[in-house]
Amino acid sequence: MKSTSIHPTQSNAFAEIIFLFGPTGVGKTELLLDLDPKKFSVINADSIQVYRYLDIGSAKASLEVRHSIPHHLIDIKDPWEQFSVGEFIAYADQAVASIHQEGKIPVISGGTAYYFKHFLYGLSEAPPSDEGVRLAVAQRIEQNGRAWAYEYLKQIDPISAQRIHPMDMYRVSRALEVYEKSKRPLSSFSLPDTPRNGMHPLVIGLMRESDQLRTRLALRIKQMFDQGLEDEIRSLLRMGAQMSWPGLQGIGYREFFQAMEHGEWSRSIIADQIERNSRLYAKRQMTFFKSFAQVQWMNADEKGEILTAIQRYLHPDCMSLQ
Repeated sequence: MKSTSIHPTQSNAFAEIIFLFGPTGVGKTELLLDLDPKKFSVINADSIQVYRYLDIGSAKASLEVRHSIPHHLIDIKDPWEQFSVGEFIAYADQAVASIHQEGKIPVISGGTAYYFKHFLYGLSEAPPSDEGVRLAVAQRIEQNGRAWAYEYLKQIDPISAQRIHPMDMYRVSRALEVYEKSKRPLSSFSLPDTPRNGMHPLVIGLMRESDQLRTRLALRIKQMFDQGLEDEIRSLLRMGAQMSWPGLQGIGYREFFQAMEHGEWSRSIIADQIERNSRLYAKRQMTFFKSFAQVQWMNADEKGEILTAIQRYLHPDCMSLQ
């Protein structure tokens, strides 16, 4: 599937759409299994799960789960390809239209906060990508290093630097490109403040107590190694994987490549780094998600209440599940 063939739909028939988000490890996939596949389809909003071959480290929904309830926007890119938020909006728009045509309800589920924000409000007014400027920025990063790029971003655009992970070179580069082209920080460009296409989604945020989330993250990381995460990394290396691949910027992958840069491959050290980075990421996710308006925050274990909230959104006059 080529991104060049994808264009945002102009349909304003976003009659019913559900956002389901929360920090990594909170239990989004578990909840999706409780939805009726005859009524709902899922649109993935995780920036790593869009990539083929990145299954275990991304905690991608298993084939069994995807057979239980249809999923869109999984395995649509190769890990060496870029996948921008603009492409996400275009793909998701088409998926929403397709799901509505089937008479079903789209559920956008994941943990990539800016996917949700830009899907709801659209892209910022920042200038479009310029290939010449982008290549010039890439050359400077190659000459001076990734650490230099992030430090430079902190100088010219501290707000964007706070939002972007130091290892996310795609978005660091994009912020530097915008500054070089416009002489304005990326964070200075405003987002639209009204939903696109007349959307009125049900926005559900899943949460857990911090200790419980930490325990779940530790268990999940252990399960990833037990399921063969190291073998997945070795398979990627046989494909010629490089640390610069966009798909390998995600937690669960970059830690291996950072370790190899230092000539180390210790399972325990890498696992500790993945767990630490996952905890920090979960905190950043919650900070971002809490900036959203009209979110119904619900405990991930309260599945009955969550399903009731969905029922009330779809059928306002019906106050109980059938």
